[in-house]
Amino acid sequence: MRRANLALIILTCCVFALAVSGASSLQQTPAAAQQSGEEAAVRAAIEHYFRGHATGDGENHKKVFHPDSKLFFIRDGKLTQVTSADYIARAPGKPAEDEAKRKRHIESIDITGNAAVVKLVLDYPSAKLTDYMSMLKVDGEWRIVNKIFYAEPKQQPRP
Repeated sequence: MRRANLALIILTCCVFALAVSGASSLQQTPAAAQQSGEEAAVRAAIEHYFRGHATGDGENHKKVFHPDSKLFFIRDGKLTQVTSADYIARAPGKPAEDEAKRKRHIESIDITGNAAVVKLVLDYPSAKLTDYMSMLKVDGEWRIVNKIFYAEPKQQPRP
């Protein structure tokens, strides 16, 4: 009888220990909670960038680009740069004619402290663009401080 009771007590303790360890592994640590909050804030900032593309309204881009930010890319085999102000000024003020066919998504986000790198894919009928955004949390807001990108033209079907 005592062995049965002892076995039951040991079994109960083991089940309790497993339940407690499983529950604690499901709880988010304060650092993980802060990280997920920062990721949500980065995603919200990138939504301004996406909205700027979707609407053609540069005001959306102004909300996410830091005023001192620059864009770097290769054009005709040469390193080219423009200021974000010049980039924003080129916004057409209306959506592109093929906007309904355009897709944009965040491929990845890597955050360390107040710095983040975000990889975006903009899949348009005529090209697939990959953007790499360097972001910093400035005065409590995530802002793009640098953008590099690659545009891969798509072959258009012949009529």
